[in-house]
Formats: sequence, C-alpha cells, structure tokens
Amino acid sequence: VQLQASGGGLAQAGESLRLSCKASGRTSSIYNMGWFRQAPGKERDFLALIRWSSGEIVIENSVKGRLTISRDNAKNMGSLQMISLQPYDTAVYYCAVSLNSTRPWPQAADGYDYWGQGTLVTVSS
Repeated sequence: VQLQASGGGLAQAGESLRLSCKASGRTSSIYNMGWFRQAPGKERDFLALIRWSSGEIVIENSVKGRLTISRDNAKNMGSLQMISLQPYDTAVYYCAVSLNSTRPWPQAADGYDYWGQGTLVTVSS
C-alpha cells in the first residue's frame, strides 16, 4: 500500500486545516487508517484512527473536540481536520494503515504497516 499525504502548510493560530491521505495499491487490505504527528525533537504521537470498513473511530483525548477523522472508501482517501490550531500543533503529520486485526485499535506507531511521507503543518501565533 502506498500513502500520499497532503494538505499541510502554514496556518495562523485559531485557524483550521484539513489533511488528506490518498491510498493506492492493495487498498482492499486496509483495516485501519491512523494519523500521527511528530513535533521537532519529540516522539511520534497518536492522534486518531478510523476503521476502514465501518468508520468507527478512536481519537486521542488531548485533541478530542478539535479533530475530525473521516474516510471515503470509494476514493481510497482518508482525511483529518483540525480546528482551533495552536503553535503547539506544529508538527509533521503522518497517515498510516494497518492491514490486519491482530491489534484492532492500534494507538502506537508499531501497530501500522505502511506510512505516508508526512506533511508539515506550521502554526504561527
């Protein structure tokens, strides 16, 4: 599976941003799509995941209320929208997919099999 993330860029504090992740290849094997972010000098942190078939979601508590995750199966596209962006949201944002149900709700990076290249989001005050 190949993943292409897009939608990053520069935002002002308080603005919103929508990230997209286009999947190609063995898309019929996708079980979950997850989103992570990694700020400079920090670990890669889980944000949210969506079950590809059913649309069930898990959202990390610290971003709950500011984040919406969705997917469009027909387009093999996942999306992540964040509102009320703040400078501490500055990071490289990654999408990833898992292909099996061994770990049904993976919230760690090692629970995913394929990763996109990341898209940089920079939020200025």
